[in-house]
Amino acid sequence: MTKTDRAVVLAAGRGTRMRELTNDVPKPMIEVRGKPVLHHIVQGLRDAGVRKFLIIVGYHAEAVRNFFEDGRRHNIAIEYATQAVRDGTGRVVNLARNFTGESPFVLSYGDILISPVNYKRIVDLPDHMEAVITVTRAEDVSKGGAVFVNEQMELVDLREKPKPGEPTSPWYNAGLYAFRPSIFEFIAKLEPSPRGEYELTDAIRALAQSGKKVQALELTGEWADVRDPEILAKLNQL
Repeated sequence: MTKTDRAVVLAAGRGTRMRELTNDVPKPMIEVRGKPVLHHIVQGLRDAGVRKFLIIVGYHAEAVRNFFEDGRRHNIAIEYATQAVRDGTGRVVNLARNFTGESPFVLSYGDILISPVNYKRIVDLPDHMEAVITVTRAEDVSKGGAVFVNEQMELVDLREKPKPGEPTSPWYNAGLYAFRPSIFEFIAKLEPSPRGEYELTDAIRALAQSGKKVQALELTGEWADVRDPEILAKLNQL
C-alpha cells in the first residue's frame, strides 16, 4: 500500500442549478448541516491523514480563500490554483502537476457529501494499482459517469452521461479518486469531448485501457452530489 498525504479539490464552479444560492459563493461553499460542503471534504481528508491540499478555485474564489486561508487553523497546509478557463475536469487537474510532483494524490470534486469513513479507504493506494475510482449504486448514470468493471472490480470502461440506447451500468462515478502521477500523461493527450470539454473521465478510461490497473471502490454509507436546491433541502432535513 502507498499512503498518500496530499489532495487536490476542485472548487471552481458556480453551480447554476443552485440559482440564487450561488450568487455570492461557489457551489462547494454552500452549507450543508451547518458548514460548507468543502469543509466536510477537507475535514474528512485531513482526518484520514492528508496534510497538503491544493484547492482549485475560480468563481468567487475569495469565498474559499477567506474561509480556509493557508489551512493552518485546520492543522493542514493549503495552496490555491485558479481555473481561468472553464473547459472541463481534464484540463483543470493539470493545474496540480507541480503540487503533486512524483507523489500519488487524492482528487475530490468539491460538491459531494460522503461518509467520512470512505476517506480513510481512498488514501491507501494498492501497490499494483495505478488509480482508484470510487463508485456508488442507485444513481441515474445519465446525469454523470457510468462505470464498467470486471469481476475483480477493475475498470474496463467509463462513459460520461450515456444517452438512451447506449450501454449502461449499475455503477455511478462518485467523484473521489486516487491517482499516481501517470494520470498526467493521459491528461496531456486529451481531445475535447462532444460537449466541447476536456473530460477527466476520458483520461481515466485511456489509463485503464493502456493496460494499467484501475480499481473501482464502492463507497459505504452516505453519498450525495449536492447538485440542486432540492437535494440540498433534503440533506439539511436529515
